[in-house]
Amino acid sequence: MKLKRALQIVGPAIALALLASLVAAQETHISREGGAWAQEITGQLAAVKNLRVKIDTGSVVLRGGQGQGINYVAHIRFGTSSEQEARREFEEYKVTAYVKGDTAWIVGDWQGRRVPRHCNSEFSVTVPREMTLVKLETAGGSVDATGVAGHVDADTGGGSIHVDDIGNGVNAETGGGSISVGTINGDLGLHTGGGSIEVHQANGKLVAETGGGSVEIRSGAQGAVIETGGGGIAVKHCGGRLKAHTGGGSVELADVDGPADIDTGGGSIRLSSAKGHVRAETGGGGIELMGVPSARAETGAGGITVKLVNTGGERRDSDLETSTGDITVYIASDVALNVWASVDVGSGHKITSDFSDIHIRSEGDWGPRSAEGKLNGGGPTLKVHTSNGDISFRRAQ
Repeated sequence: MKLKRALQIVGPAIALALLASLVAAQETHISREGGAWAQEITGQLAAVKNLRVKIDTGSVVLRGGQGQGINYVAHIRFGTSSEQEARREFEEYKVTAYVKGDTAWIVGDWQGRRVPRHCNSEFSVTVPREMTLVKLETAGGSVDATGVAGHVDADTGGGSIHVDDIGNGVNAETGGGSISVGTINGDLGLHTGGGSIEVHQANGKLVAETGGGSVEIRSGAQGAVIETGGGGIAVKHCGGRLKAHTGGGSVELADVDGPADIDTGGGSIRLSSAKGHVRAETGGGGIELMGVPSARAETGAGGITVKLVNTGGERRDSDLETSTGDITVYIASDVALNVWASVDVGSGHKITSDFSDIHIRSEGDWGPRSAEGKLNGGGPTLKVHTSNGDISFRRAQ
């Protein structure tokens, strides 16, 4: 009986001791900062596979390094002149840190009321680089994470997000701030309600969506899907299939190592080269596609310039059409085509060609113009049409 009683007493004590070992020991320091008061909370957690940081307000800065544990500093600042008032506010903001299973948690939340307007905070966290998963969440501040070998999820209600040197992909979402990305291995999913997106080096598949900001991709090793409600899109290199959509901005693309699907509500479209078939549509801007195997290009009121070459990629039928504007097609010497072209309004407009195999016909001074022929024995069809403009076929240099 005495032994049983002893075990009943010792058992809970061991459990409490174990729980205490999982919760971080914190140090708190309060100091004056100009016209405000600041509280700094520091602590350390054991190194585990995963980390979650979840705070009601403020920014999060995370750095991966060679350390063995997880270290954090919470810096909370109140713009009040009274130390007594500041201490009351500090008591309402609870910072807890603990380990549960293979996940470390750092949580900052207000106890039962709204966040004061005169408060700002920043959580700085250092972790071992080898962490498998890091999730960072704030209701409104910025998120900055670098130097993690695993996967990073970043979520903010409206602040900016910056990520760099991440080894296994990133998901980043903000209600309206900008997103900037350095070098990332693994797939990327980037979403903002209206801010800009900038990516330096994406080594996995990329999805970038913004409600209205611009999107700039310097280098993408694999395919990319880009969408903006109205901003411009610029891509210097895409290593696979590219899909780009904007509600009204311009699209500037350099080299695409695959097919491309591009459309804008009214901006211009320019592409330096693509190894696959290109579809380009705009409600009213000009289209320039240089160095493509085949293309479907359509604009409501701009000119079209296309250079057709053999890239080694799939060659399909091409269709170039504008309501009002000139169309110029440059054709490489080794490209085989069946050509058909027409101009609806003949007055003041003409079809010209550097190729004797393309035969041009005119129906009087005012009638429509048309042309057809086979180059290099014929191949996929090239259809060219403008209602009110000139058409030119030129030898590519």
